[in-house]
Amino acid sequence: MSNDTEPAQVSSVAAESHAGACDAEMQLLEGAVRSLPYHVVKELLSVGVCARCVLRLFGIEEHIYCHSSFSQSMLGSILEEETSFKSEVEFQFCSVCLGVLQFSYCDDGEETVVKKESAKDMALSIAELVKQEGHQIDGFSLEVSVPPLILENESSLLSHMKKKYESEPWFQERLLSKCHSVKDVLKFAITKPLETLLGVKASASSFRIRLTYTHKRASKKVQNSVERNQECKRRKTGTENALHNVNDESVIADKDCSGYSTIETNSVTGIFSNGVQDQETSEHFESPIEKVSEPCHLVYVCCRTHIYLCGRYLKYSRNVSQTRWIIDEERMGEASVEEIIGSNILPICQGDNYKFHAAGREDIDVRMLGSGRPFLLEIQNARQVPSELIVKEMESKINGLENKSVGVKNLKVVGSQGWALMHEGEAEKQKQYCALVWISRPLEDEDMQTISLLNDMKILQRTPIRVLHRRSPLEREKIIHWMKIERIAGSSQYFLLHLCTQAGTYIKEFVHGDLGRTQPSVGSILGCRAEILQLDVTDVKMDCFVTE
Repeated sequence: MSNDTEPAQVSSVAAESHAGACDAEMQLLEGAVRSLPYHVVKELLSVGVCARCVLRLFGIEEHIYCHSSFSQSMLGSILEEETSFKSEVEFQFCSVCLGVLQFSYCDDGEETVVKKESAKDMALSIAELVKQEGHQIDGFSLEVSVPPLILENESSLLSHMKKKYESEPWFQERLLSKCHSVKDVLKFAITKPLETLLGVKASASSFRIRLTYTHKRASKKVQNSVERNQECKRRKTGTENALHNVNDESVIADKDCSGYSTIETNSVTGIFSNGVQDQETSEHFESPIEKVSEPCHLVYVCCRTHIYLCGRYLKYSRNVSQTRWIIDEERMGEASVEEIIGSNILPICQGDNYKFHAAGREDIDVRMLGSGRPFLLEIQNARQVPSELIVKEMESKINGLENKSVGVKNLKVVGSQGWALMHEGEAEKQKQYCALVWISRPLEDEDMQTISLLNDMKILQRTPIRVLHRRSPLEREKIIHWMKIERIAGSSQYFLLHLCTQAGTYIKEFVHGDLGRTQPSVGSILGCRAEILQLDVTDVKMDCFVTE
């Protein structure tokens, strides 16, 4: 019997606890509202300020009025002025927050107005998007962008209130101290419901939920302010064409989280703020503020900051370029390392796109053997972050491809520090090569000894003729760390040249001299004509990219 009644008792206790918490919140709210100068609250409501904006302007703590059941009629009821506010209680979009804190908005690209009943309903729409896109998350970061018009309206309203009420005792205490921003209130209101719906906590996460609000009325006023500022700058500097167009409606959320920006901080900094403006600034705005007939447009997107996979690639083919190579709409080579690796990893991570970065490059006809070349693959907006096991499966899949033209090793997921590792090792890296060389006379034992004694030899290389069309005509000093010659059985004029050089050395030109543009060269050292027939990279030494 006791086992049957225990769950009901627990449920009852939980319900009573929740009800008690709600009652406590309502008591706090009632106390906070009753402490306000009700004649001022009445005026704010009469000019179209929503209930949440009324309380945030007075510095009431968010947790008190972000309760899901809080509304404007409740505010009037608490003030025992519901009858006199009756005409104003009819729903209208807030003239300060433009519907943001009323959870009302227009869908982007449409004129349909969406009105959510509560923060929980708003959070539900966002959570559905996250689940619909299939993101694997262990936390989220919530970002909100609002149009400059909101800051403008707030500044105008506070300036008006300052002129009218600054002599009253409540003014200094209330309006100048703890005014909460629209963004902070909205984030506070929807964060907890989102945590519940998504089953994870808000944190400094790589997964971001971004809400970008815009309003068409913002464009003209912000543009006028920017034009005034730019005109002043032109008068001071005498420059022309200094004005860049600002269109608030163009500020929407970009899928690429790393390139996010908003004109809110760029255009409005120094013009509006969350506090009371001085007389000079307030002259630019109408007071009191105008009522609005439509809310903001809203775009909300969810995305992950880029994830990175690093490793080393091997290229076994002399007809595969490092990156996709198209000339006059014709592909050069049969494929590219970039496409082979990226196309096999992107679907597993369920990302939008990828970018391939490598520590240097080899020509299309040069193989990359030995330890392989370090690379970094950047996956944009990955829905899935691969585990170590899945990464190993990725590696096996690429290495098991039928054409066997490209392989990978030491593949692993790294943070953005992968960039730092690439740059850190790139300048200091050494590279080893094996070149098949032909000379115009038979190879002598003395030639082999001469070559092997040349350690840390400095050479000067002018930009090779073959790349002058795309590289600056410069002279570069490079170091040949060591060389050795390996004879080829049955041949007197062909041999293998093994050498280790500083990164950035043009090996082909070092062998044949490039019509004297590289000094010294293998040809000049041996005193004969030298030609390179094939070249392989056998090692790229970068300590930060392990080779095991």
